[in-house]
Amino acid sequence: MSDDILDPASAAVPTAEQCVLGPLLRRRAAAAPDAPYALMPDGDLWTYARTLRETEESAAALQALGVAPGELVLSWLPNGPDALRVWYGVNLAGAVLVPLNIAYRGAILRQVIADSGAGVLICRPTLAARLEEGSERFGAVRTVVLLPGPEDAPEEVAALAGRLAGRYRVETGLRSDRAEFTEPVPAPQPWDPQTVIYTSGTTGPSKGVVSSYAHLYSSCTAAFHGMAGPDDRYLLQLPLFHAGGTIGAYGMLVHGGSVTVVPAFTTGEFWPLIHRTGTTLCTLLGVMATYLLKQPPLPQDTGHPLRAAYVIPFAEGATEFSKRFGVQVRALFNMTEVACPVLSAPDQHPGVPMHCGHPRPGITARVVDDHDREVPVGEAGELVLRPDRPWSFLTGYLGRPAETAAVWRNGWFHTGDAFRRAPDGGLVFVDRKKDAIRRRGENISSFEVEAQAVAHPGVLEAAAVAVPGDEGEDEVLLVVADRDPADPVDPAALLEFLRERLAHFMLPRYIRVLPELPKTPTGKPTKHTLRADGVVAGTWDREAAGVRVRRERIV
Repeated sequence: MSDDILDPASAAVPTAEQCVLGPLLRRRAAAAPDAPYALMPDGDLWTYARTLRETEESAAALQALGVAPGELVLSWLPNGPDALRVWYGVNLAGAVLVPLNIAYRGAILRQVIADSGAGVLICRPTLAARLEEGSERFGAVRTVVLLPGPEDAPEEVAALAGRLAGRYRVETGLRSDRAEFTEPVPAPQPWDPQTVIYTSGTTGPSKGVVSSYAHLYSSCTAAFHGMAGPDDRYLLQLPLFHAGGTIGAYGMLVHGGSVTVVPAFTTGEFWPLIHRTGTTLCTLLGVMATYLLKQPPLPQDTGHPLRAAYVIPFAEGATEFSKRFGVQVRALFNMTEVACPVLSAPDQHPGVPMHCGHPRPGITARVVDDHDREVPVGEAGELVLRPDRPWSFLTGYLGRPAETAAVWRNGWFHTGDAFRRAPDGGLVFVDRKKDAIRRRGENISSFEVEAQAVAHPGVLEAAAVAVPGDEGEDEVLLVVADRDPADPVDPAALLEFLRERLAHFMLPRYIRVLPELPKTPTGKPTKHTLRADGVVAGTWDREAAGVRVRRERIV
């Protein structure tokens, strides 16, 4: 059996041996049983042979619970051994994993569980306590499996199980001693669903993205092509209920490497962890790179094993991060629905903020207007995509045929993101279409305003939104979080800082300072909430403060 990894540019559908969990993991375990695959948060190291054993035991326990091939199973767990063994066990049993964000609660939790239609939920007891809200069962869930963590006291777990038993069948632990694992019939194929991952739903209900084995494999090979091998270790700090986490974990399985599993990104622990674990690859999402850059410089900043990182979004700090820490940085644009369609080549990034690279081989990309007509180079429009390989993008949105058809209208996947073509043919991210701001006849990228605000030493994170202005146009409201609450940002000083960095029409009229930005369960600022709140009491207004911003006259 060939161990060749399919070229990401190929239009061929990968074989089951290349992309389906069972054949792929067995192949890895047979070829290198003692090679490391997962270094867990407590220091426990799973070899490929142990990973296969843990997966088979988990699959047998799920089969004993009655989980059938094709069935959707909810996994509500933090990064760690349980999250990995449940994911792989579900797939080995021929079922489909639906990972839930551990921040979900209340209405969004109830909506997502009901939308999935899943009958089995596997979770931490601390999370299962949220199922006690209200008097009705959550969706179609009939069985709740409690997997206690090290902090869960047995008597408290037993009491919770007793309270939930009135509405659900409750099991504590995945017991594999009840049955032998049997191969699912029919066996999963590359085009079959592997996961359903819910998007953040910032402007409406969250949607479940149905992802096939071929889809995840295509994402993994695109992201790690030419970057990863058996000697590499990837820092799995993005959660396994996000596409970023699943791509990292499965990508190392596909390429025969290993992962360092941690619950989440922590600024102060990042570099010690990299040193201690020999981690060579990572992804820095959102403000992670900014947080690390704002740490005091140290003599050992370049004395570490990390050699490459995807920095998303590729803002101004990415180049500074590369120089300071001696790490090769790459840009990448991806969504849960697609397969890493745009990325930069190693050490070939033009250094333009928000430049995401070029469409990779096997992907056709266009920048279009609202009627799907291509716009001129340099003009902003929506990015639409088409892959050469079948099954390499989402299969659809779970139970939402109309929304699936809408996003694929005219045979192109519509990203909902505004881009512009750069002179070098690359793609520069402008904004989410719904987050664009128009002021004085000019289009403003909220991302560009935010990137410059975060460059201020006192600003930890920022969100720029449109609020109603005079004469029916937008004004810019900039909401920032203090890096040090004991030394809050002065709005007037921040505006002066931005004067030297932004065009006059981009400068915010309103500045609001908060201890922390409100966020969605996926960690993104809730811009729709900030827009709805508008100019609340305590918001600084440069007009009221007598600060004038005028266009510079060029003669």
